[in-house]
Parts: sequence; C-alpha cells; structure tokens
Amino acid sequence: MNIPFKKSILFLVLAFGIISFSCKKDEMIPPTIDFTTGTGYTSTDSHIALDTDFKIGVSAKRTEDKDDLKTFVVTVSFDGEAATTIDNVTIPAAQAGEFTKDYDLTTRNAAGTEKYSFTVTNRDGLITTRIITITVP
Repeated sequence: MNIPFKKSILFLVLAFGIISFSCKKDEMIPPTIDFTTGTGYTSTDSHIALDTDFKIGVSAKRTEDKDDLKTFVVTVSFDGEAATTIDNVTIPAAQAGEFTKDYDLTTRNAAGTEKYSFTVTNRDGLITTRIITITVP
C-alpha cells in the first residue's frame, strides 16, 4: 500500500512542476513611448519662438505580447497651471502593438513654458508618461 501512495505523490509533484514551468508569467513591464527624431520634429525640451508651428511625433509600443495598448492621452500645461487634455485616444485593435501619431502644434503668442505630456496605458493598467517642455522666450 505504501508504493501506490508514493507514486501518487510523485505524480502530483511532477504535474505541479510541469504546470509551473509551462505557465509564462506576466512580467508587468510598462509600455514604451519614443519621440520621432529628425527634420521637422521636436523630440526634446526646446526653445521655440512665439506663435510658431512645431511637430511632435510619438510611437508607443507594448512590451509584452498580450499587453495590448489601450489608451493614449496628450495634455498641455501652460506656466505650471492645471493640464488640459488635447487628445484622448482609445487605441484600435489594429494598433494595439504599436501606436504612432504626429501632433502639429503651435506655441502661444505669450512668453512662458508649455509642458506637453504623452501617456499610454496598456491592458494591465500599466502607464508610461513622457514629457516635452517648450520654453517660449
């Protein structure tokens, strides 16, 4: 009677081991945001003249296969005041792995700072925010 009990325990240990090693854990890595660089794009904190057009390009990417991108929000804050939303996107399934968009913007006709925040959220609720500050002399 002792042998079947040992076989049962051995079977349970093996089954547990197989299940443990075959299940891939979600590492909870937040998505990434990169700014488009190159001619015509502002990709870092900058000084830009009054009432001047500029462009910021963004690329948000998921970091894990199943953690689709869900939302992308852009806000602006002038001179440290409360932020105002300028774009709020529910990311379509076709772009759940990588979301790209260009924002054509214009500085105010007043000196100060303009802080643009770009925030992406994935399926797990993990959030990444990147900020570009524009100083208007």
